Amino acid sequence: MTTRESDGGPTDSTRMIGRVKRGLAIVGAAIMLVTAAAARADGSNPSGGSQLPSPVAGQRFGVGEIIVSYTDDSRRIRLPGRRAEPRQLKTVIRYPAATEPSGVDVLDAPPARSEGPFPLVVFAHGFDITPAPYARLLRAWVRAGYVVAAPIFPLTNPYAPGGPDESDLVNQPTDVSFVITEMLHGNARPQGVLSHLLNPDEIAVTGQSDGGSTALAAADNAHYVDRRIRAAMILSGAMIPGLSGYTFPPPSPPLLAVQGTGDTVNAPQSTYHFLSLARRPKFLLSLLGAPHLGPYTDEQPQLGIVERTTTAFLDRYLKHEAGAASRMRRAGNVPHVATLSRSNG
Repeated sequence: MTTRESDGGPTDSTRMIGRVKRGLAIVGAAIMLVTAAAARADGSNPSGGSQLPSPVAGQRFGVGEIIVSYTDDSRRIRLPGRRAEPRQLKTVIRYPAATEPSGVDVLDAPPARSEGPFPLVVFAHGFDITPAPYARLLRAWVRAGYVVAAPIFPLTNPYAPGGPDESDLVNQPTDVSFVITEMLHGNARPQGVLSHLLNPDEIAVTGQSDGGSTALAAADNAHYVDRRIRAAMILSGAMIPGLSGYTFPPPSPPLLAVQGTGDTVNAPQSTYHFLSLARRPKFLLSLLGAPHLGPYTDEQPQLGIVERTTTAFLDRYLKHEAGAASRMRRAGNVPHVATLSRSNG
């Protein structure tokens, strides 16, 4: 297993690296470009709309960012026209920084280590997308005091050689566990941005769409379950089709499922089904009439509701804060827009 810090851009300009290396370079360059655009301090949306309000109470940290490449030498992928190669996970890591809170991600910013250690949240992106469009949501968690690691899965991102391949979804829960391990290795090192920054006993997984399916398997599928996970948030996700093992083996981590009732990609019934099987405590945040992706990227007021509710959920189950449960109820119940229910089934 190897870890290499990267500037997110091409690492070799020669033609000999071939299509695979070019694809990885494109991913890194795209992340940097989109991250830079998303991190503009003016907070305006790309279409020129009005400035979005800061949606989460108690945000007190600036946002630092590094991009690393984690390579799992124990597992292989086979790319078009190439021999099998180790699984490489370029990972965008945001962390509470010793800078003023703002809408800007500061590359290599000094971490707010004196106010840590901080819980870790690993975020899994959806199919044919990178973590970049989710930047506002991920940044909200960081400003509230969480380290957020967002890997790019090697075969389901839009820049995968030969195009994204959804059949690789079954390998992604193990990727999530691998990223957790690498993050904890960084935490144990005597130097580096991650050094002594994490609370290794407080880890959550989350993801949207196929990323939600990835997170659910890592938290609750007997074939993948990672006992280090203490909470899970599934954003318009489902059980992986054709995969057995959804026994939610105890002790199952607290679960928050978020689902738009107008979602035509992930049918609400898919969320209701896994939630009915899950162990308590479990919650359902219903976004009334909301679609599949927008509530997690740029659609308001749904995005603000998701930010506030998920942050309160993390505060309750990772930070164990008094009052977080009531904040969660207030955030998730908005007349005609959203309802939050605690499931007893």
